[in-house]
Amino acid sequence: METTNGSSRTDFILLGFSDRPHLERIISVAVFIFYLVTLVGNTAIILVSYLDSQLHTPMYFFLSNLSAVDLCYTTSIIPQMLVNLWGPTKSITYAGCALQFFFALDLGATECLLLAVMAYDRYAAVCQPLHYMVIMHPGLCHRMVLISWLGGLGSALILCSLTLKLPRCGHRLVDNFFCEMPALVKMACVYSRVIEIAVLTLGVIFLLVPLSLILISYGVITQAVMRIKSASRWRKVLNTCGSHLTVVTLFYGTAIYMYMRPQKTKSQDEGKFLTLFYTIVTPSLNPLIYTLRNKEVKSALKRLLKLKTVQQS
Repeated sequence: METTNGSSRTDFILLGFSDRPHLERIISVAVFIFYLVTLVGNTAIILVSYLDSQLHTPMYFFLSNLSAVDLCYTTSIIPQMLVNLWGPTKSITYAGCALQFFFALDLGATECLLLAVMAYDRYAAVCQPLHYMVIMHPGLCHRMVLISWLGGLGSALILCSLTLKLPRCGHRLVDNFFCEMPALVKMACVYSRVIEIAVLTLGVIFLLVPLSLILISYGVITQAVMRIKSASRWRKVLNTCGSHLTVVTLFYGTAIYMYMRPQKTKSQDEGKFLTLFYTIVTPSLNPLIYTLRNKEVKSALKRLLKLKTVQQS
């Protein structure tokens, strides 16, 4: 049997949910709806944050970057997924699979770091309100965002180069609906201790460390909130921090369960549906969570819509 990477020039077969053909149409409709919500919601947040001068603050600068990550992440996965769900073939080219794999790692790690940066921003806003704009000056905000994007890029380059070099012995079947790391590692015909150590190390760096910083930030924020006597400011703090905490819980909960839990302890079907949740559902919920709980965003949307109506009349 061939043990070289000879299958690198052939297409892969994305099995997805082909073992449950009765669910494929239902899943495809749901995925299409969630994708539309993701496109409209995240694009709206980016445009509103850019066009409305009252939202030119660090919080909405970070939120715009988070929306951009979600847009790129879902777009790298969903179009190919819908083609496979609607068509008779389930194939993807090697280049397409490698790109999906790279962008999933890159953007996922970037989102981890961005959520930690946003937690620090909320800490500065709540605990250091008088010095907030001094602490979160534009230079620092841009550097933190740049580090987040470059950190995600670095982790993706490391894991992609290690994973794609694994010999697959001609295996072409990817037991998932897109080229994700656990499915690609499972295709290998050799055990790689290096991959296991790399995944664990980067999982600690990009999942556990940012999550620990987020929890520390919110621990300090909680102490500060308890001392707030103004009911209106207390509600405002809870609204902005509550939105971020909800997104953190959805994203980190599923990501840690998927990547930090031993692969042998969960079924493949369980992994597919969890992957479906954090790749399709969560990016569509993020803009809804931030707009429904945030009066500033809703007010900005109303101002822009009113301005557009006046200009047309």
